Amino acid sequence: MSTPDIRTSEPAVAENPPAPEAPPPTEPAPEERPRRRRWWIAVVVAAVLLILYLAVFRGGKPASEERGRPTAAGRPGAPRTVPVVAAEARSGDLPVHLIGLGTVTPLNTVTVRSRVDGQLLSVEYKEGQLVRQGELLAQIDPRPFQVQLTQAEGQQAKDRAGLQNAQADLARFTTLQEAGVLPSQQLDAQRAAVRQLEASLQSDQGLIDAAKLNITYSRITAPISGRVGLRLVDPGNIVHASDATGIVVITQLEPITVIFTLPADRLPQVLARFRAGQALPVAAFDRDMRRQLASGALAAIDNQIDPTTGTVRLKATFPNQDGALFPNQFVNASLLVDTLKAAVLIPAAGIQRSPQSTYVWFVKPDSTVEMRDVEVGLTEGDTAQIRKGLAAGDRVVTDGVDKLQPGTKVAVSAAGAERSPHQAATADSPPPGSAAGQNGATGSSSAPAPASAASSNAPAPRP
Repeated sequence: MSTPDIRTSEPAVAENPPAPEAPPPTEPAPEERPRRRRWWIAVVVAAVLLILYLAVFRGGKPASEERGRPTAAGRPGAPRTVPVVAAEARSGDLPVHLIGLGTVTPLNTVTVRSRVDGQLLSVEYKEGQLVRQGELLAQIDPRPFQVQLTQAEGQQAKDRAGLQNAQADLARFTTLQEAGVLPSQQLDAQRAAVRQLEASLQSDQGLIDAAKLNITYSRITAPISGRVGLRLVDPGNIVHASDATGIVVITQLEPITVIFTLPADRLPQVLARFRAGQALPVAAFDRDMRRQLASGALAAIDNQIDPTTGTVRLKATFPNQDGALFPNQFVNASLLVDTLKAAVLIPAAGIQRSPQSTYVWFVKPDSTVEMRDVEVGLTEGDTAQIRKGLAAGDRVVTDGVDKLQPGTKVAVSAAGAERSPHQAATADSPPPGSAAGQNGATGSSSAPAPASAASSNAPAPRP
């Protein structure tokens, strides 16, 4: 009798037991939370230490590191050379100008009006036209005045005939009175009649002249040479001698004047030369003082000072043959009052100012610079006069002064070079984040320019 197989007698459920249910999520053990918190604290502390390390060893010692780096010449520790633009002081003449704001004022402005009453028949000019003195501008109907002339001439002929008859009677009465036939009273009456007729002839001649004059006035001509304005009256209208508007306005343009003002404290300097008979040149410039419009001479000085502004008015005359000056135009008048002879002159850009003094950066023969105090005289445009501190031939820095200190080595380039020292310095400096750090591709040491007004307009660094 065989033994039964126990494995086959197990129930089917035992062969494929049901999948156990997923246990619910469990929270980390309480001892794991402090461990994670300590890990984040360690990361933050490491980051802070890294930042402090960079700040102390990279940002805190740039000057010492720069001094140890090789310069453009390849010599470690050598002082760097700063590119600058320099100019030589020269000896020359400096013109002294006084500049004042002025207004172009015509010598003559005429409002043309009719001198007789009548109908305006025609206008013989174009608006804005240049006319000459005596040129016909307009025509008023002359027929009423021609009629008056005819009447006056007829009355004159009548009175002349009566005078001739009275003169003949007077001759006869004189003969009769001498013969004792005619009383003296009648002779005197005849003489008075003759004088009355002679006066009538004179009155008739006056009427004739008035009629002729009205005919002349009916032709309106230009009283001066100049430019006519816009038409004020159209043909067909009745014009009167009492009209306030007139027919047209003529403005004289050649010559023309400029009336400008100067401070009262400058008046003695101008009066001394004007009264001596010296011709003081005056130049008219546009508002920006960039373009000269015309050249003239001082013609007159006002007789009083304006107490409200403390200025005095002056008048200059300009030929204005090219028409560059226009009435009521605002200009800048530049009056030449003096010329300084053999003055030491430098570009005004080379003058530096501090609370203590006015100075320049003087370039010594060994290409180093020093601060030298100077006394500045007059400044005319871009040129300044130096009274003390410099001599002709001395070189002063005019551009690139923001990086200079006493004793700094400089590389001098002449004024007007293609690149300014700011451009040269920024071109040689490396871009941020380069492998060489602060050293450029050429190996020169170039510290970043300080944030100052002089370097605010420097171009962006180029690789």
